[in-house]
Amino acid sequence: MKIAVYPGSFDPITNGHLEMIERASKLFDKVYVLVSINPKKKYLFSDLERKEMIEKSCEGIKNIEIVFYDSLVVDFAHKVNANCIIRGIRNHSDFDSEQQLAYYNNKLDSEIETILLFPTHKNLFVSSTSIKELVKFNQDISEYVPNVVKNEIEEKLRKRL
Repeated sequence: MKIAVYPGSFDPITNGHLEMIERASKLFDKVYVLVSINPKKKYLFSDLERKEMIEKSCEGIKNIEIVFYDSLVVDFAHKVNANCIIRGIRNHSDFDSEQQLAYYNNKLDSEIETILLFPTHKNLFVSSTSIKELVKFNQDISEYVPNVVKNEIEEKLRKRL
């Protein structure tokens, strides 16, 4: 069985994230979507809210499991017998950081491969940070996030303003 993990903060989940999840689900028998928990990082959404938004966005994808993690991704991958870590990259800067992570992960467990997926052109510039910025300035985000979470994102951000 081919098992992969796709880690991220998903704060909030975007169409770019969703594209990576859908594509990974076609390449692997099972994909664990790992929602990071980092007490040092300030998230807009709670851990549970981020997980719920992913669940709503991925309802039609049968071979995924959404879980929390608060340790090294490679340790989680080893625990669930995953043979691959999926990462999405949009640009040269993403590539540099992902390359460094891949080297470290390979050093920790050489049996776990890292696969980098490039988004399609429509998601090339989509980022959670940009989504938050657009909402702050009352811009439409419907082409960048799953419809089921658009209102939640806008409501949460407008309450904070």
